[in-house]
Amino acid sequence: MKGDDLREAALIPVPPGRKAVATALIMAATVLVVIDATIANVVLPHMQAALGATPETITWVLTSYVLASAIGTPITGWLTGRFGRTQFFAVAVLGFTISSALCGFAATLPIMVAARISQGFFGAFLVPMSQTFLYDMNPPSTQVRAITIWGIAVNASPIVGPVLGAYLADALNWRWVFFINVPIGVVTAIGILLILPNAPATRRAFDHIGFVLILVAVCGLQLALDRGTQQDWFESTEILIEMSLSVGAFWMLFFYLRHARDPLVPMALFRIPEFNAAVVISCVVLPVVTAASALLPPVLQILLGYPIETTAIVLIPRAIAVMVGIMIGGPLMKRIDSRFQIIAGVLMIAWSLELQTRFTIEMGQQLIIWSGILQGFGLGLSMIVINFVAIASTPSSLRTEGAAVYTLIRNVATSVMIAICSVLLARNIQLNHLEIGSALSSSSLPFWLSQFAASAGGAQRVAAMADIEVNRQALMIAYLDDFYMMMWATLATSPLVLLIKPMGRPDGEAIAVME
Repeated sequence: MKGDDLREAALIPVPPGRKAVATALIMAATVLVVIDATIANVVLPHMQAALGATPETITWVLTSYVLASAIGTPITGWLTGRFGRTQFFAVAVLGFTISSALCGFAATLPIMVAARISQGFFGAFLVPMSQTFLYDMNPPSTQVRAITIWGIAVNASPIVGPVLGAYLADALNWRWVFFINVPIGVVTAIGILLILPNAPATRRAFDHIGFVLILVAVCGLQLALDRGTQQDWFESTEILIEMSLSVGAFWMLFFYLRHARDPLVPMALFRIPEFNAAVVISCVVLPVVTAASALLPPVLQILLGYPIETTAIVLIPRAIAVMVGIMIGGPLMKRIDSRFQIIAGVLMIAWSLELQTRFTIEMGQQLIIWSGILQGFGLGLSMIVINFVAIASTPSSLRTEGAAVYTLIRNVATSVMIAICSVLLARNIQLNHLEIGSALSSSSLPFWLSQFAASAGGAQRVAAMADIEVNRQALMIAYLDDFYMMMWATLATSPLVLLIKPMGRPDGEAIAVME
């Protein structure tokens, strides 16, 4: 982390006149992938009818994409070295584009799932590679700005995806959700080959054992997490087999990577304190916010009775706050100790979760909006620094592998957090229902309601009304329990910020955490 290293020229020599175009092309590829991770959710009912699938089988359209992404991400570093970074990036964009076209033309569910596997596989390379491209083709003075642009696009795309998907499905056809990628992808692939300089390929043996272990470990875990709710978790033989394979593969992988000569995942990454801190913090902060955002729509629609349009309007301020936090957080990294910035963002997220534990069934929109703004701003403020640390702390020779490992671990952690919240939610609903129901008796009813219960047929109606209300209250308390758990998980990560070295000075000179 020498000061001289910070003043080196960009590792990817892009002429200044072409840098803006190169950045736009790289971001276009990134946006395509991130949008496609969520856009298909909106058109699933249309796809189910067109492909003749059942509600259970159509979910493989989503699961196959996640599994393929998990397979492709860990081999990103090896493939970029084997074929050259620029050439492989263009191939990945073109492969994603062709796969998108196949998804649009798919007439049966098996063809759709196969196309989604191909799409997820090629798309897995684009997010970590885009991050390293933007970092390496910018000098230290503009690296923070480049990662800020990347952060805005990556965080805005999941918001735009469902809206764009719904519009295309209504205005044209659900197949245009995939067809729209084709012209953008073709232009992007050609532009990358023309503008970015070719990178030399390097011969490197492929770690077959490591790849198989990672494949079994990650895919087994992802399958168990994606299908656990449908299969009743550990009551299912399928889930037990998948989890057993995953745990066993992770156990063997831990010992294998320590002794392998040229492992697929370099262990040198995990000897970098800043990288480890960024990984652990992001594995809690981002999954917590993602899980919280997934829990909010059911709360608003099921418990508060909001229509879909009102739900979207109430959640818009949170999305805007994420963008504002990223835009402010980027320049702020050059002016203050960025550790304080991470702490501030993490505490804001924890505070927003504490506000969400105060939700009630009779509340208005003010608390929802303000907690969302606080959570979104805290996420943008902290994640822009964490993303930068994860990339900047790795040496240039391991930067692509570091970005891939960071992305993979973060995605798996998000799946784990959502699964934990789902399990706790289901369990706490039952416990809360028993506890609240046991406290009800005829003596606890209001006078007018007890009089109604004494009338003919009134007892059955009162019992039905009481059961409905007990269910509502039990569900609300279960959601609050999830928010409470995530609040403490977020606070528990804050001490890890001390492992990160300062990255900013009051005079505005960037001090990146680099090799």
